[in-house]
Amino acid sequence: SEPSLGPRGAGHPPGHPHPPGGGGAAKSSATVSRNLNRFSTFVKSGGEAFVLGEASGFVKDGDKLCVVLGPRGPEWQENPYPFQCSIEDPTKQTKFKGMKSYIAYKLVPSHTGQQVHRRYKHFDWLYGRLAEKFPVISVPHLPEKQATGRFEEDFISKRRKGLAWWMDHMCSHPVLAQCDAFQHFLTCPSTDEKAWKQGKRKAEKDEMVGANFFLTISVPTGPGASLDLQEVESQVDGFKAFTKKMDESALQLNHTANEFARKQVTGFKKEYQKVGHSFKCLSQAFELDQQAFSAGLNQAIAFTAEAYDAIGDLFADQPRQDLDPVMDLLALYQGHLANFPDIIHVQKGALTKVKESKRHVEEGKMELQKAEGIQERCNIISFATLAEINHFHKIRVRDFKSQMQHFLQQQILFFQKVTQKLEEALHKYDSV
Repeated sequence: SEPSLGPRGAGHPPGHPHPPGGGGAAKSSATVSRNLNRFSTFVKSGGEAFVLGEASGFVKDGDKLCVVLGPRGPEWQENPYPFQCSIEDPTKQTKFKGMKSYIAYKLVPSHTGQQVHRRYKHFDWLYGRLAEKFPVISVPHLPEKQATGRFEEDFISKRRKGLAWWMDHMCSHPVLAQCDAFQHFLTCPSTDEKAWKQGKRKAEKDEMVGANFFLTISVPTGPGASLDLQEVESQVDGFKAFTKKMDESALQLNHTANEFARKQVTGFKKEYQKVGHSFKCLSQAFELDQQAFSAGLNQAIAFTAEAYDAIGDLFADQPRQDLDPVMDLLALYQGHLANFPDIIHVQKGALTKVKESKRHVEEGKMELQKAEGIQERCNIISFATLAEINHFHKIRVRDFKSQMQHFLQQQILFFQKVTQKLEEALHKYDSV
């Protein structure tokens, strides 16, 4: 079967031409075999067609994605115009004279300052475009869609927080943040339906997808810029083991946090309020003694009962301050971790083709120049994969540092409130 060059082939306006093939017109008696599984990520992403030199097209300067060498190895070139985008005020809106309801979110990008409103279906459309376009980039997953209860306040609030994390990761990624489809999503006026549809069609007709996407990646050249295949393989294998372990521990932490939150909302609240009720019963029993000198004690015990009742409420309210944000972050990262097996599969597929071509050269079945072309194109995929791995670690350290600080700060504030309640109750006995 013929290789796929992506959904819509190639052919951008004049820019930087990439002819098919990897150099040398000399015929060789052997070719690198195709992957028999045409549904593998390596094939579907266009990685195989690219590595075998079957992608051709023109890359405009604006479509170039640059990988540079940083202190930790290959990195995506930083966005020269970084920005953030807030997601606020989810509001219920209607159309078709009130027959259809939906939630719209207010987005305010810092680089324009102009607010736009987007529905979940707009986020969903954007995610689909980006996931198709960038096979070696981990596009963050959206919070799950929900058919029932989608207008309930708790669900709307939780989804907004999930979308805020999603937006933060989009804006923080040097490649995704500058993508035309994302910029259209952020900047097209909500009221201009015609402009929205034009931008949407343009994104859907993007020709630099599939095999052609890899033509847009520009990698370091010159001395010190070459990659050692064995070292790359070792790094990718190490990252694969890391993601497996992180996924397992994230699942465990999510389960533990969820269970702990459930106990606080139900069990802890109930137990503290049972203690409070018992103290209240004791104070009511003591009140049967009408002597004046016992009145202070009765009041102090009644206040202690109220303190324990209030502490029960504090426990029930606390998870949304500390545990829920941790679980929101874990959900986002579980999405990233689910992306990496496919990203790694593309890189591994490219490495396999290089090994195969080297064997053919040694056996005299392939021209050296053709094998070098395959290795050169494999290097492009390897540079991009390592850049994405480095970006993941950089953002992971940033996020988990911030979230753990927030968690501990909220825990400290919580126990300070509990301590304050107990100290207030204790002082009531001073005048008894």
